[in-house]
Amino acid sequence: MAAPMKRWPFVLSFLALFALAMGYVEAAVVVDLRQLQWIPGLPTDAPFQEDWLIAIEVGREAATLVMLFTLGWLAGWDVQSRLGAAIFAFGLWDLAYYAWLRVFISWPTSIGEWDLLFLIPVAWWAPVWAPALAATLMLVVGGALVVRSEQGIRVRLDLTIGLAGGTGAFLALYAVIVPALGSLPGDLEPAASVPPVAFAWPVYLTGWALVAVASWRMLRVR
Repeated sequence: MAAPMKRWPFVLSFLALFALAMGYVEAAVVVDLRQLQWIPGLPTDAPFQEDWLIAIEVGREAATLVMLFTLGWLAGWDVQSRLGAAIFAFGLWDLAYYAWLRVFISWPTSIGEWDLLFLIPVAWWAPVWAPALAATLMLVVGGALVVRSEQGIRVRLDLTIGLAGGTGAFLALYAVIVPALGSLPGDLEPAASVPPVAFAWPVYLTGWALVAVASWRMLRVR
């Protein structure tokens, strides 16, 4: 009797196709808007002049997260594979976005370029290498969750993994939002308009490393 065909290669392939296309669309929108508004310089130079435009941008970011979660839910077959699919797609989408921008407008010129990552709930600022590092980890961990789910390997979280992962996520998030915390509870506009002068990279890398170790332990526990 022939062995059943594995699902995960097809699932990850179609997720990758979607993520690459979605990254293209987002990068194209950035390029189009900049050309229509005659904005010079880098993608982060666009001024936020209207509160209602900021509200629309926050809604777009939230909608993107909903799209990726929905994609993962439809692509997977249980909680583990659905979560892994969403994480995998998010990671590849983020990397594809920067890759397409590089193709379109030769930006970023280096991984040290500042980028405005999110506006939920405050402005997230970081050099490009930081989200790229996080996206790479998401790509690997998400794909592994999908593969292990089909292999019948259920990952489990224990106290050590939970504490390490939670602490690491907090530190990484703190590093990217700390420049904007001073603007609370005021407008997003000041914090989203000017890149910070320094990045708390030791804090970020410590957080990333903790999440990476927690993910490795989670994936190897049977």
